[in-house]
Amino acid sequence: MSAPVQCPIHPEMHLIEDHRAGDLVCPACGLVVGDRLVDVGTEWRSFSNERSGNDPSRVGGPENPLLGGGDLSTTIAVGFGGSDSDNSLANAQRKSMNNSDRQMTAAMCLIREMSERIHLPKNIQDNASRIFKEVLDSRTLRGKNNEAQAAACLYIACRKDGVPRTFKEICAVSRVSKKEIGRCFKLIIRNMETNLEQITSADFMSRFCGNLYLPNSIQAAATRIAKRAVEMDLVAGRTPISIAAAAIYMASQASGEKRTAKEIGDVAGAAEITVRQAYKLLYPKAAELFPEDFRFITPIDALPSS
Repeated sequence: MSAPVQCPIHPEMHLIEDHRAGDLVCPACGLVVGDRLVDVGTEWRSFSNERSGNDPSRVGGPENPLLGGGDLSTTIAVGFGGSDSDNSLANAQRKSMNNSDRQMTAAMCLIREMSERIHLPKNIQDNASRIFKEVLDSRTLRGKNNEAQAAACLYIACRKDGVPRTFKEICAVSRVSKKEIGRCFKLIIRNMETNLEQITSADFMSRFCGNLYLPNSIQAAATRIAKRAVEMDLVAGRTPISIAAAAIYMASQASGEKRTAKEIGDVAGAAEITVRQAYKLLYPKAAELFPEDFRFITPIDALPSS
């Protein structure tokens, strides 16, 4: 191993790097300890008053294993106000891409845009892109709408990572119908033999209660209410979302942090009448659903009946 660079006179001093000259200088005595250092920073400077649309970078993006050749090919980018010749070169370069890479690139852009709109992290975007690549290679959904396929892959990635989103939420950030996304989802599950865990109301509790600014005690109570309701077979045929919404409505009405069925429905993506109908199924057994240590502000017999 090479010895650490230090000043022979003041070895305890922290050396200062002169980026302009490429020197390492001792701040105590001014001795130049090292010279001709390589600057590993960026090769350009940006200024706050620059309005140019040109990218100063002369290097490409990182290698992408999802694209043919690792995406190490040359890409011609055209900035704002590019000439006709620039545009024609860029168009010719795009046409030279094979169809699979063109579809994959478009899908990754769609997945990134949809993920950013509903604040999904990078790892879910990457997982969705990998699922799309598997679907593309299998040619299972050949001829289907590219955006519907991308949306279905994003829905599956959310389910696999334990942060499920509803079809309605995915549909809201895409330009395709819920029916199209659902059809692609079913084809992917059937043909790719992808195993997904069953969605439960508990998967939505944290997000719904967080968006409603409800404390942890109400979230815990709502989770228990929903779980007990399923165990007692009170909500047969109801979706996990409507069960979660009804449980939150019941828990909040018994506490000091009351929320209306409409407020909860808006957050959960369910109609107010759906929340109330599910709540009516829970109401007769309310005493058996609440946790034993729940602190009631409104007693059970004073809860709304619908």
